Amino acid sequence: MQATVNLYSNEKGELNNFLSRFYNTNLEIYNDLKWEKKYANPLELAEIIGTFIDNLDDYNISMWISLDKNVFISISKDNADDIIRYLYERYPY
Repeated sequence: MQATVNLYSNEKGELNNFLSRFYNTNLEIYNDLKWEKKYANPLELAEIIGTFIDNLDDYNISMWISLDKNVFISISKDNADDIIRYLYERYPY
């Protein structure tokens, strides 16, 4: 199963601003209020989770991840470190 990241925003252009900064390019998703990406290697989630938390005050977006089918976890300042640690414990490769 692939790990999934979903980003949501109520403001047009907000996801574009965050993702363009994260990927250091302009993605041109100005009108989208949802973005989803699947990762074959779940450890890759750690980077985007860390960036999301570091910039949480700058963007009006929310993040949900899925490691198991139909189970989604909301990412917050309170659980981000624990989730990143869990990723490295669950997928130690």
